Amino acid sequence: MSTKPRAGWSIAVALIVLSLIPVVMGSVRLSGLSAGGPMDEGNVRFFTNPAPVITHIVGATIYSIGGAFQFVPAIRRRWPWWHRRAGRVIWFAGLAVAISGIWMALTYSIVPADNWLLHIFRLLAGGGMLTSLVLGFAAIRDGRVPMHEAWMMRAYALGMGAGTQAFVLLPPALVFGKLDEMTVALLMGLAWGINLTVAEWVIRRKRKPQSRTAPRTKAVTLSTGISQGLRAGSPEGGA
Repeated sequence: MSTKPRAGWSIAVALIVLSLIPVVMGSVRLSGLSAGGPMDEGNVRFFTNPAPVITHIVGATIYSIGGAFQFVPAIRRRWPWWHRRAGRVIWFAGLAVAISGIWMALTYSIVPADNWLLHIFRLLAGGGMLTSLVLGFAAIRDGRVPMHEAWMMRAYALGMGAGTQAFVLLPPALVFGKLDEMTVALLMGLAWGINLTVAEWVIRRKRKPQSRTAPRTKAVTLSTGISQGLRAGSPEGGA
């Protein structure tokens, strides 16, 4: 019985570790913006229009760290009030991440380190995350908890893309050196794909026990009804 609670906390710790690299890099970016530099060809867009990148970094920090604890079943069971209140804050932080990500992809110029494919991936990730958050909110308003959990898991998977991207990009960079723009774009797109694949696997795995018990329940109900009918039709049952 103690294995499952430990597993829930282990998942939260793993997600926090996954988010550390983008959180630290975001903090460095904010420090540079507040200090006014150094400025170069790759980051001048952030100094020219800092609002979306600041919103994105702050929102992502809250979303990635706070969202990790939403996956701990023990917290949801023992402190449901915390899960709900924290969930509202995390949901708005997720909106900030998705909207600011779309904002940057639409307004920031394509620098040498990026290319058109990476901007398309960013638009798809931001749009998918925003859609998942809205559908997750609508599901919990209607009391559809499993559907809410599924959509929020998809949103979190997309929001954690930067963490997976760091692990996907690092090995090839260490082996081959500086990567070209198309390779970087494809690897970053792969990272979002990995996260979504893992999320869908977890979602379907959680649904399997329900699908197994449903036919069994129907079979038990049917057999009970048949046996009751037979007893009612027998001489003893009609007496």
